[in-house]
Amino acid sequence: MSSLYMRNAGNAGLLRISIFLFLALHIACSNAASLMGRTVRVIDGDTIVILNEADTQYKIRLKGIDAPEKRQPFGKRSKQYLSDLVAKRYVKVEYTKRDRYGRIIGKVFVNDKDVCLEMISAGLAWHYKKYQSEQSKQDRTRYAETELEASMSGIGLWRDASPIPPWEWRHRRRK
Repeated sequence: MSSLYMRNAGNAGLLRISIFLFLALHIACSNAASLMGRTVRVIDGDTIVILNEADTQYKIRLKGIDAPEKRQPFGKRSKQYLSDLVAKRYVKVEYTKRDRYGRIIGKVFVNDKDVCLEMISAGLAWHYKKYQSEQSKQDRTRYAETELEASMSGIGLWRDASPIPPWEWRHRRRK
């Protein structure tokens, strides 16, 4: 056999291995689904309702954040800010699960802007670290760093001397 034939056979083998690895990685990462729709309602600072082209409504809980509750300080401002970002606009939602209430837990985008990250950056939501293991390492890092920047700058809810995270506020109200 010629050395040219052997070289091409080796390249073909590498190509097959590369294709196999690409497909395996794609399948492993394809547990995520996406959904497109127009925002028809903003419930609070971390929950929206969208309507897709088939006129099906989906309740979306923004992944990776927890915004102040409506009766908490900054609760109304958080809802208003989210409304300014997404109301009547088309959004893309990337998700892998639903919560116990049936809501889709998703990362929401307007154009290519990560709405969840925008809420943290504006100081109107916390990075929800209780569920950070469900985020990509990149998102975990970006969300945590953005929260730290907002808190150090005293933006939004970080103006309060000791803001109460929503999970603690909900826990106190249950007691």
